[in-house]
Amino acid sequence: MKFKLLSTSDLAAIDALKNHHGGATAISNTIRERRDLATRKISLAEKGFGEMIDDAERLVGEFAKIEDNEKTLSPGYRKDFGVATAQVSGFQGAKVTHRAMQRMAESAATDEPCWVPSEFISVVALTENYVYSGDLMATLTMAENIMGASKFCSTNLIGIPMPAHRFATLEKVTGKVFETRDLGDGTAQIILKNMGTAFGNLGGVEVANDNHLVYLDGITRAALETGNDFFLNPSWSTIVAACYFGRDIPNLQFKVSMLLSTQNLMQFRLLLNIMSEYLRDDDTTPIYEVNIGNGVSPENFILCAQELERSGIKGMSLAAHLRINPDLGMPDFDWTDNAFKVLENGTHLTYKYESDGTARELDTMEAYFMPEDERSAVADKIGDVIYYKSLRASKDGREMMRRGIQTRFGAASYHGKAPADPARSHLVVADAR
Repeated sequence: MKFKLLSTSDLAAIDALKNHHGGATAISNTIRERRDLATRKISLAEKGFGEMIDDAERLVGEFAKIEDNEKTLSPGYRKDFGVATAQVSGFQGAKVTHRAMQRMAESAATDEPCWVPSEFISVVALTENYVYSGDLMATLTMAENIMGASKFCSTNLIGIPMPAHRFATLEKVTGKVFETRDLGDGTAQIILKNMGTAFGNLGGVEVANDNHLVYLDGITRAALETGNDFFLNPSWSTIVAACYFGRDIPNLQFKVSMLLSTQNLMQFRLLLNIMSEYLRDDDTTPIYEVNIGNGVSPENFILCAQELERSGIKGMSLAAHLRINPDLGMPDFDWTDNAFKVLENGTHLTYKYESDGTARELDTMEAYFMPEDERSAVADKIGDVIYYKSLRASKDGREMMRRGIQTRFGAASYHGKAPADPARSHLVVADAR
């Protein structure tokens, strides 16, 4: 017997939530409009971020360009090797991102310049202030419009406090009831019961009962307000719900974290089965990228890529951490040699940095879950941490180029166009961005 992943009641609740936000077409169109630089700049000027954005546009003009080093670095790219896409985690809001830009600009005159990663990851709770104050939109504007990131991943932690009326509206729309606690001052919070990690279940990834609807509502509101279109997906149930929710919204995408899903081929097959249940007409899935777990061997990473190819699911990339901060895994973790094995096998790889490998101050998970006022006070220090991660990605990228492996960085690191995404270049349907 094969069981449906979503019940009739689940489907009705998700459909009702989508219709509450205007329906698939309206959501998709609004995301696209909110991604326009001119539109974002008008909004950000009104919210007090105009000077920061103007300075970011000045800074990016000073960035180092890959073509200036490419001829001396690479003897020519081998077509039988995979393509490496640089990804860095920790872009914790506008002040942090702006500080990282300052450091990147300063590095241009050095012998080892820092290039812009192609993909940015941010673990900042989608609080009311972060989403609606302009902080998130300013971060996205610097990352996507100015530095040319191909993806910016935001995180929705369902345990964050929200106005109580959000939960009341969600209950009315979906017909579901959410277990919350009253925090006073008109705010409430989902009650989390499995507090099994140092940061309270990673700040709220527990998705019991119908809490996947809280997750979907949070990312949809952020997408409609800011144009953010790429989100971290925290659990098996939200993966299922997001695959169904996003199947007719082509510019709403999700990244699956290795922390809660794929550690081996069995779990990867489970993911493939979920995705195949809700494929789009062009055989893509709302799941844009999957992080393969830190414990996976390069041989099993390659097998995951081969199974993805055989599945017929298009447009999805596979990522691996090269360096991690000490509280995310074993000390001195270094997957760099394994990454070369994967790439030289001909398998594409998104290579990610949770750390630059030196365990710097604030290069910890704690920095991901700081209150906003505390994070603002140490924004320069966190921005420096991101700079050093990006520098590590650049150094490893240069070594890849020396070996004949093509690398992908953010568009601001090129005089011309950045290399195409190998996971999506074969798609007939144009990307909505």
